Amino acid sequence: MNIDYHKKMTSDIFFTAIKEIDPYSLVLLFKDKVRAGYQHVYAKKLLIIGFGKAAVAMGHAAEDSLYDLITDGLLITKHGHSNQNLPLKKIKVLEAGHPIPDEYGYAGTAEVVRLLQKADESTLVLCLISGGGSALLVSPCSEITLQEKQTVSELLLISGAEISELNTVRKHISAVKGGRLAEIGFPARIISLILSDVIGDRLDVIASGPTAPDKTTFNDAHKVLKKYELLDRIPESVLRVIDDGIKGRIPDTPKEGNPLFSAVENIIIGSNRIALNAAKQKAEDFGFETEIISSELQGESREVGEWLAEKAKDIKESIKQGGKASRCIISGGETTVTVKGKGLGGRNMELALAFAKEIEGIDGITFLSAGTDGTDGPTDAAGAIVDGKTVETARAAGLNPEVYLNNNDSYNFFKKIDGLLITGPTGTNVMDIQIIIVAG
Repeated sequence: MNIDYHKKMTSDIFFTAIKEIDPYSLVLLFKDKVRAGYQHVYAKKLLIIGFGKAAVAMGHAAEDSLYDLITDGLLITKHGHSNQNLPLKKIKVLEAGHPIPDEYGYAGTAEVVRLLQKADESTLVLCLISGGGSALLVSPCSEITLQEKQTVSELLLISGAEISELNTVRKHISAVKGGRLAEIGFPARIISLILSDVIGDRLDVIASGPTAPDKTTFNDAHKVLKKYELLDRIPESVLRVIDDGIKGRIPDTPKEGNPLFSAVENIIIGSNRIALNAAKQKAEDFGFETEIISSELQGESREVGEWLAEKAKDIKESIKQGGKASRCIISGGETTVTVKGKGLGGRNMELALAFAKEIEGIDGITFLSAGTDGTDGPTDAAGAIVDGKTVETARAAGLNPEVYLNNNDSYNFFKKIDGLLITGPTGTNVMDIQIIIVAG
């Protein structure tokens, strides 16, 4: 059995999934709809705004298909995710901080707001939304400073809060999230093309739902902070805003039924499920009996890694008992990490390390876990690829996997044994993908 061959297979399956959710191609599918919308409202202006890790690729598709209509535009993407070699002509591109918002995102968002404030009934706004938008589109409400917003974001991220919980808080301390961006642009017509990076493809959660009705309240935001024991750790200004909202002193985010949303159309153009289906087809082309077990994987990364490893070992045992000779199991979603150590890593690498520990010494199991955006945590890696020899190799090199896992230092663990999957920014983002190959 060629172990390296199976590692290559997992990466080939992963890259096939990435190709299927190419944001450029997905936006092009809607060019006629945007043109029709422009004509329907007798528009005199077409504004392009966008934010997220896929913003630039989506912007290129908009320029290539709608160039003659575009009046102005602005995109905000993560540092390092703009294509400097292929600049846009009519749409300005700014880079900003992610996952912690920074002053570049703050300044860029102010420009987006100024653009929208010029919009009127004769304006069509094409809004290009993708994962990472919550951090990149940043405009804390007037009572809260950027630094205080950064503090809240960082505390929630290291607490292990799920993205929906994190965004519930973000929406209620923001001037642009939770439908408020649509509110700023009203009465302009808005078409939002959305690449989903959240469990269940919820419009109010993706990038914190800037053009969607918000289902959450100030009370929900308070419950999240209480759940993660952050009420006595976040800035007092944030608590005051949430308390004022609960008591009705300031209005909540716009809800379903608000007339402003009659001018908004939100369309999901890509998702984790679409990527997984492409991965499944590629695995079947390789000859594996393949199953997608979930597109909504969530929970603590190391616990999910252990759970997936148990499934792989069960399949391995069934093969020994005369089952199918080889199988591929695929999943997707977004897990979380409760940070207790001081190391460097991300949810995919932590998940892969926990998986590797569970299959130590077992031949015939290969596993990949990676972010579809090409980045995992604050690192240059998308994730990691492991097999039954990964931990054995590490121990032989004097590395203790338990120590690295407990210190949340999965990146340095895999870097020392050449186990990282490094893709560079992919230009897309639909959460994470896990691929397991079990061979006889």
